[in-house]
Amino acid sequence: MVLASVVAATTPGWPDQLPLLPHPAELIVGVISFGILYWLYKTKVVPSLEKMYEERTAAIEGGISKAEEAQAQAQAALDQYNAQLQEARTEASTIREDAKAQGAAIVAELREKAQAEAGRITEAAQKTIEAERQAALVQLRGEVGRLSTDLASRIVGESLEDETRQKGIVERFLSELEAGEIKPERVDS
Repeated sequence: MVLASVVAATTPGWPDQLPLLPHPAELIVGVISFGILYWLYKTKVVPSLEKMYEERTAAIEGGISKAEEAQAQAQAALDQYNAQLQEARTEASTIREDAKAQGAAIVAELREKAQAEAGRITEAAQKTIEAERQAALVQLRGEVGRLSTDLASRIVGESLEDETRQKGIVERFLSELEAGEIKPERVDS
């Protein structure tokens, strides 16, 4: 204010005649202050702001490139995982099919063994039955022969104890019976 009063005293009528214009002393001080501030901003502030802007740009671009690289790595890992998963599914399917085929082969082999064993058991049983039938037939022939000889001895009244003769009579009787030459007769009592 002191400066303004000094300048006002040297130039008469300044504030009264041009009230909207700044005082020349204020104008000079303002221009010098603006020049000093412009120079400070141009040499100190703007370069540091530019440097900070470039660092941020580099950091952002580096972050973006790192993110893109990480995304590419993640995509590669996902593709590899999917390929391994598909391979594992294919391998599991192959193993499952092999197991089914082996199971079917084992079942067929066991069925074949069981059928062979059943056939062997059936054959052995038939042989045993045939042997027992033959033994029973021989025993029955002997028993029938003995009974018929005893009966004939009683009927005839003489002994038919001669073994050779007895066997001949029994054999002839049984062969005639098997041939159907002897027919049973009914005796009415």
